[in-house]
Amino acid sequence: MTVVASGGRTPALGATRTREPDIVATIGSTPLVALDRLFPPARFQVYAKCERFNPGGSIKDRAAKSMIEHAIRSGKLVPGVSTVVESSSGNLGIALAQLCNFYRLKFICVVDPRTTRQNTAIMRAYGATVEVVDRDPATGEYLPARLERVRTLLRTVPDAYWPNQYANEYNARAHHHTMREICEALPGGPDYLFVAAGTTGTLRGCAEYIRESGLATRVVAVDAVGSVIFGPPEPWEQGHRRTIPGHGAAVVPPLLRPDLADRVVKVTDLDCVRGCRRLLAKESILAGGSSGAVIAALEGAADWLEPGTTCVAVLPDGGDRYLDTIYSDAWVESRFQDENPPLHPGDEGHAGHEPHTDREIPSGEDEGLHRDQERSEP
Repeated sequence: MTVVASGGRTPALGATRTREPDIVATIGSTPLVALDRLFPPARFQVYAKCERFNPGGSIKDRAAKSMIEHAIRSGKLVPGVSTVVESSSGNLGIALAQLCNFYRLKFICVVDPRTTRQNTAIMRAYGATVEVVDRDPATGEYLPARLERVRTLLRTVPDAYWPNQYANEYNARAHHHTMREICEALPGGPDYLFVAAGTTGTLRGCAEYIRESGLATRVVAVDAVGSVIFGPPEPWEQGHRRTIPGHGAAVVPPLLRPDLADRVVKVTDLDCVRGCRRLLAKESILAGGSSGAVIAALEGAADWLEPGTTCVAVLPDGGDRYLDTIYSDAWVESRFQDENPPLHPGDEGHAGHEPHTDREIPSGEDEGLHRDQERSEP
């Protein structure tokens, strides 16, 4: 099997062949599009890196390809023998299901009830086994329960392998290429990169490329209200229960390097809905929940972005898998009945809404030790 690399080279993962590239070779090289309708460029320019155009429909295709192919090369995975076990809120599960089907690997995905029906159906179509867990009784969160189930499967399933997207360096390394693609489209790189933080693989990989290339790009991490990634939630966040997957986490991911984020913005689930619906109304882009979070963060940044700056928003996935939630008026009304939600894509009643928390990371701080104490309250 061959994998097309940048520059048109075709290094063989298995046997070399000369025919056209396979589906795995189409991962990456996603388009960068201007968002001039949503963000008129008179003051600053915004581009979107549209990751929905990967074959599996999300940015997680990049991480899945990087992790699985490294595991095959290193002998940790044997096609036709091994079983991949992973925890996912949806997109990585689909990406791994596609890759495992391609490389003749069995796959068990551990999800929670927030995972959409479309996502679980797609995984099963690729031949994956999907296990759904309930909240962890100690924390009330899903992620600890998912991880515990993964550990159980590793003990009981023969030839099981856990890529562990939360700690796998090849998750982050995949996004060196993501940032390189952005810089190829925008020579010198953008002034700001807005990226959703979950496993922090995208954040770390892009930021490492920025640092190693000596770019002046500043990285804005978009987190969820109630998440613990960048420190314990403030008291006002304690009652916020996250229902939109794709960003935020109930545990601090081992991949995290807090010093790589120049600024952290936290957004609510309603911010995500508003961001998604405004993006659809203005740009005709049907995007997923974490994409809406990034758009909400950008809208809230209008007050502090310097005139003339160029920003790139990484949009992790499309919205076709969120039709029963984010784009369902009934779901939005039931979930946010006390928060005056927008019920139609063109509703402008929320214009000017700002995310709950937005804080800049002063230069020279040590590994986030002080940053968590300086998060401002609303």
